[in-house]
Amino acid sequence: MSNNMAILIAISIYLLGFILIIVTIYLMEKSNKKKLESELTRLETLKNLIISSGILTEMEKVKALINSETLENMYKKWEKRYNTIEKEDIPRLTDSLLTCEELIENKKYKEAGYELAKTEIDIYYVKTDMELLLEDVKEVTLSEERNRNAVTKLKSIYREVVNKYTSNINDYKGMETRIDLQFENINKLLSAFEIVMEQNNYEEVGKIVHALDDLIRNIKIVIDETPTVILLGKMVIPKKINDIKATANKMKKDGYNIEYINLDYNIEESEKKINDIFDRLKMLNLSDSIFELKTILDYFESLFGDFDKERHAKKEYEEYMNSIQNKLNRLSSVIKNIYEEVSVLKETYALTNEELNTLDVISKEITSEKDSFKQINDRTLTKTIPYSRLSNDCELISVRIAKTEDKLESTIKSLGSLKEDEYRAREQLTEIRTILKDAKAKIKSYKIPVLPKNYFVELSEAKEGINEIITELDKKPIVISDLNTRVDTGRDLVLKLYTLSSELTKTAGLAEMAIVYANRYRSSYKEMDMTLEKSEKEFLNGDYKKSLEMTLNALNRIEPGIHKKLISAFES
Repeated sequence: MSNNMAILIAISIYLLGFILIIVTIYLMEKSNKKKLESELTRLETLKNLIISSGILTEMEKVKALINSETLENMYKKWEKRYNTIEKEDIPRLTDSLLTCEELIENKKYKEAGYELAKTEIDIYYVKTDMELLLEDVKEVTLSEERNRNAVTKLKSIYREVVNKYTSNINDYKGMETRIDLQFENINKLLSAFEIVMEQNNYEEVGKIVHALDDLIRNIKIVIDETPTVILLGKMVIPKKINDIKATANKMKKDGYNIEYINLDYNIEESEKKINDIFDRLKMLNLSDSIFELKTILDYFESLFGDFDKERHAKKEYEEYMNSIQNKLNRLSSVIKNIYEEVSVLKETYALTNEELNTLDVISKEITSEKDSFKQINDRTLTKTIPYSRLSNDCELISVRIAKTEDKLESTIKSLGSLKEDEYRAREQLTEIRTILKDAKAKIKSYKIPVLPKNYFVELSEAKEGINEIITELDKKPIVISDLNTRVDTGRDLVLKLYTLSSELTKTAGLAEMAIVYANRYRSSYKEMDMTLEKSEKEFLNGDYKKSLEMTLNALNRIEPGIHKKLISAFES
């Protein structure tokens, strides 16, 4: 029973799945068909809109305007293009759409989709042809309105130009005849425009409108810019040139070097350019004229700034020259004195090669800067180099001299320190001897019974260190670096001896005090008696530190903390 139920369930599931597949396929086909039919309807609408009443109306307008062979030929070409679209392209599109409809009905959806896409492209091609045809036709039908609007705007501009000219006619002196002739040409073209418009000569009217546009816009530029050109070219720039010449002549008399600006050549070239601008103005050509004139004016105005810079640069140059001359004289004098002093110092001190070479380098640098200074002075006399450049060159020399001064100052300090080092060494020798004397006095003041061997070793080393200092001071020439080393070594040895002397006297004194203090416990404590015997023995042998440690250890067992009291009593 259970097997039969399982078989029935399996069969039911299989049938249900099969039914679902069939239903899904049916729904998909129905959806595809609906989409394709919708696309077919859309393309039908696009095709039907290709030929509209607008093109027919515009064609009729052109037909009514035909009054020349040219326009008639144009109409025939347009008519032929229209007939091709109407009688060939549209039927072909209709056949393609019918084919698509048939494929959809036969459920050939894939082929139908491909055919619809191809037909849509074809429809857009035909639609574009029709739109281009309509634009070409409207070029004629709308030309009257378009041309009249264009000419109306040009007339408005022209009236403003004429009014501006007549109101300011004095600003156009020398140009009246050429401007009046151009006005006459424009008036003739305006009259010709009305004639060709009445004749419906649309081919010729376009040329006239284009010519009017060029002439009116050009005459507007002429009327707007001519006063400025005349003002700049005839008044402002010539006056500026005269001012520049006067200023330049005065500066030359005052000794300024301004030949580098090539003033005469630049004035000549500027005058040539101005003449060229006025020659073009006679032909009513003002292309870039104002720009060129303003460029010329800016150049001459900039010269005043250059002149001011030269005046300022000359002051700087003169200050630099005086300063450099004084510095070079001072450096030459100083280096000469140093060389003379060095010959004396060599007898007393051992100068290093580095110190001597530095002096030679400084001397060469001073000579080199003198040559550079002379070259600048010679170039000044030629009056071909601007002071601004000469001032910069002087600044460079001044910077180099400053570096040389620093080197010289450092060398002077180094040489001057030789005597200072010798004097300081002699002072320190006196101090070292005093410290040695104090160290020996400490030992004598306590009358230590036995001195350890290291004391005599350090005493000998300290005395030897002092002798080394004396030897270095007696040398001729003195080697300062060796002398400083001997002084440092001697001072360290004497201080070491002084420290040892202080420690010996302190330790011996404490050891003796501890033994004396411990004697009070000698009779009461046998161990203390034995310790003191050993401590006294070490004391007499000169080992004061060990003697002190033995006594303090024994005392601390009897009287804890006694070592602090003893130290305090000893130091007080």
